[in-house]
Amino acid sequence: MNVTSRARTGAALGMSVLGLGTLAAPTAHADPSPVTQYRTLAGVGSDTTQDVMNALGNVVVNGIGQKVIASWDATGTATVKTKPTGCVLNRPTGSLSAVPLLAHHAELGSGCLDFARSSVGPRDTSTTDLTWIPFAKDAVSWVKRSDSPLPTNLTAHQLKDIFECLTTSLDGVPLTPILPHGGSGTRQLFLSAIGVSTPGACVRQGAPSNDGTVLDTVGDIAPYSVARYTAQEKGIVTDRRGAAVLGSVGAVAPRNADKTLNLAFPFTRDVYNVVPTAKLTNATIASTFVGPASKVCAAAITITDHGFTALGTACGSTSIKGEY
Repeated sequence: MNVTSRARTGAALGMSVLGLGTLAAPTAHADPSPVTQYRTLAGVGSDTTQDVMNALGNVVVNGIGQKVIASWDATGTATVKTKPTGCVLNRPTGSLSAVPLLAHHAELGSGCLDFARSSVGPRDTSTTDLTWIPFAKDAVSWVKRSDSPLPTNLTAHQLKDIFECLTTSLDGVPLTPILPHGGSGTRQLFLSAIGVSTPGACVRQGAPSNDGTVLDTVGDIAPYSVARYTAQEKGIVTDRRGAAVLGSVGAVAPRNADKTLNLAFPFTRDVYNVVPTAKLTNATIASTFVGPASKVCAAAITITDHGFTALGTACGSTSIKGEY
């Protein structure tokens, strides 16, 4: 990692690491349980993929039946302890804080983190320090309340104007655009998709990701992972939809009639497990993440149960490299 990268990583981390080298909910899957069940691969990161990775952590096993993946949620206790000795870390709240933390620990050689969950690709592809390994496809749409008179379809241009606060009411309804916290990959993808670089002053920021309970007025609009919405609707994870209903973009619905992801929807994305490129030859990392025959890619039923679309032969590719 170059000096510029280290400076950027250091700024992003701030006080992300606590006590390195010292001892220090109602979903079907959560942090490793018990938390002292240290597994071979430890990861943190994206809210969007936390539940599916926790589920994969329960089905991906080694040759003697031991669970391999320990994945910590984006919310919970302030700190997580990822390995038996030392490795007490501030819990990253999303993709954009987890990936720099992984890079930092890779540079230290601490052994505290093996992968980071990310719902967006790299920002900087001029380096090859980290590899983004795709394992599923998702989409990001927008939600409103089910009792809202707002239209069920908006164009990308309309969404841009709403989140830049150029449009402050629609069909006579005052609008309140809402965005997740700054570490959210869902936030980054959504703003990029609608062409917003700087949200307007009217935007309510810092909300939890993929949580429809924050919509408390009929003019509220927020981005939402389609896979997370589907998994919550199915009840296999905690249902945080509240009164939220998915909207369409440009007259294209985010889901098909059978509630699977509509691949024609304009705001689709791959989701990733990020690993240090130097560790791609590690036997456990390779067998778990790399290639369509890897253990994660082979667990297509678990992936689709959580609302994502399996990637088939594209799963496990190691062609995307970079950093944040």
